[in-house]
Amino acid sequence: MIQKLREALNAVILGKAESIDLLLAALFAGGHVLIEDAPGTGKTTLAKALAKVIGADFSRIQFTPDLLPADVTGGAIFRPSTGEFELRKGPVFTAILLADEINRASPRTQSALLEAMEEFQVSIEGKTLKLPALFMVLATENPIEFHGVFPLPEAQMDRFLVRLSLGYPTAETELGILRSHRTETPIEKLQPETTPAEILRIREQVKQIFVEESLENYIVTLVQKTRSHAEIRLPASPRAGLSLLRMAQALAWMDSRNFVKPDDILRAYFPVMAHRIFAKDADEGAVQKILDEIKNQVRIPA
Repeated sequence: MIQKLREALNAVILGKAESIDLLLAALFAGGHVLIEDAPGTGKTTLAKALAKVIGADFSRIQFTPDLLPADVTGGAIFRPSTGEFELRKGPVFTAILLADEINRASPRTQSALLEAMEEFQVSIEGKTLKLPALFMVLATENPIEFHGVFPLPEAQMDRFLVRLSLGYPTAETELGILRSHRTETPIEKLQPETTPAEILRIREQVKQIFVEESLENYIVTLVQKTRSHAEIRLPASPRAGLSLLRMAQALAWMDSRNFVKPDDILRAYFPVMAHRIFAKDADEGAVQKILDEIKNQVRIPA
């Protein structure tokens, strides 16, 4: 099943096998994904393709400056015919939610997703409504240098399990894209390769993947080091360690192992950590440099 999912997604998004693997790992780990890249690099297509191949309900919200929180969560609507208010559920009530260009909306609207992403529920008009058992947010955002964008709050960034970047394709890959889209769109040919119920079953299996004590200490040390680094303004929270653990377990499961190896942690390290720490130096490469330093300071368990 894993190979079929890989093949289906790789047929739609060419040349991005590692990003697709990390996306699937996040799905199996039960987390949310932030995809940051320039417009036109396939972010939205990847989200739609994922929903199709797992046979899940899908909703898309185009985030714009005038979007209101109720446009995300829903709200009470007055019905003149009955003289009563009726609760209307918003597009957040779905399995796979694409929050497209999330950083184009105001911070107030961005925060409407916080409760949904952390507690898998939404509060509307004093009522708490549960979201589907399989609920995953795939948010896309434009680089902060673009016009008309608002930085995501630190608390919301922390709720994304991983941040991915697809990047521009190579010349060879781009030629393949031109040819594959010449007569039809590859996403239209996708068929479900599994079911939401199967994904939920896999998530339970992922939680059972064994993690040796030395690897648990390794994760804790990597996170703790961010709190004593002189160049970090806001270090990683305890959620970062939990996220690193769960992603490592998911990667091990995808590799048909029932135990985590150091390579699983290292593979998940940057996608899990890079968006959770904030350097004093606002330069784009500062965080990458700091994480490299921390990784090199901590001994990898044998």
